[in-house]
Amino acid sequence: MTAAVTLSLYIVRQFAFSVTGMLLALSGLVSMFDFIELLRRSASHPEVSFGMVSQIAALRLPYVAMQILPFAILLGGILCFWRLTRSSELIVARAAGISAWEFLTAPTMCAALFGVIATAVISPVSSVMLSRAETLESLWLDAGGGPLALNGGQLWVRQADHALAPHGVAIIHAQSVALKRRQLTAQQVSVFRLDDKDQFLSRIDATSARLESGYWQLQNARSLKADQLPDAPREINLPTDLTVSRVQESFASPDTLSVWALPGFIALLDRSGFSSIRHRLHFQALLALPLLSATMALVAAGFSMRPARRGGVAKMIGSGVAAGFALFVISKVAEEIGQSGTLPVVLAAWAPAGAGLLFSVALLLHMEDG
Repeated sequence: MTAAVTLSLYIVRQFAFSVTGMLLALSGLVSMFDFIELLRRSASHPEVSFGMVSQIAALRLPYVAMQILPFAILLGGILCFWRLTRSSELIVARAAGISAWEFLTAPTMCAALFGVIATAVISPVSSVMLSRAETLESLWLDAGGGPLALNGGQLWVRQADHALAPHGVAIIHAQSVALKRRQLTAQQVSVFRLDDKDQFLSRIDATSARLESGYWQLQNARSLKADQLPDAPREINLPTDLTVSRVQESFASPDTLSVWALPGFIALLDRSGFSSIRHRLHFQALLALPLLSATMALVAAGFSMRPARRGGVAKMIGSGVAAGFALFVISKVAEEIGQSGTLPVVLAAWAPAGAGLLFSVALLLHMEDG
């Protein structure tokens, strides 16, 4: 038992060093290409300095590391187990009666720990830094109008109408929306006010609106009710719990939100009428990251522990890289399908990692006991 524990600690140390080194190398390589792309884009903006481009690339580095982590665990694991097999250390361990399941438990748990740290610690830091990077990128390098421009400039919002008791609802539609200096303004605004049973009560038409702290300020607004003449144009203040930041975040990438902030923000999106599929999928993907990391470690072990004297080692390692890369791609494709609403969010986030885990366990059972 003591020998197995000592061997497990030795293997997990080698595994952690290999994965960390691979993560740093791959993150640095991807960040270098990202930096070169930013330099290319800044060529048409003479006012953008080299320091600003460097700052944007540096702020994106934790996000890049989060995306690279599963593949870094795969390659680092293959490198670690291949070296241990080539030096006959794992062969000697098996000859001493220690099964693969015993000495693979520690590195698998280590890989899962990498995923837990990435989700719980790195993700909040990454979201803040990525949000800052996207703000600088939008300000200095993009000619567009920011995330709202991606929606065609229009805005649909469903929110609680606190002026109606007990649980009124207001649906707000604006033909055009502009965001300047942290001020959100809208043109040609219509507000549909419903009761708690979604029965129509009244409609407000306004030429313009501005989102203030705690309310929408509607200019030249007319209130229309059934069987009544329209009111004279006036200014109407409509209470709201939305802020400019929340409207921006609803259109921005879910990667700019911390895993700890996502549940509350998803609830806010559902109350406000925004689609929360992207955010729910990102939240579930973050929760599934430890399982995906552990799966990558087992895939690496299954394809790299073949004794060198049996030949075909290069083919086995190449197959491992291909299998891990295929699993990584499948997880991304499943996320895209989940975002379309075709696949349930939980299934899209967890199924690829679960299927990969079953595959790797089956492979190890064939190698060890078959």
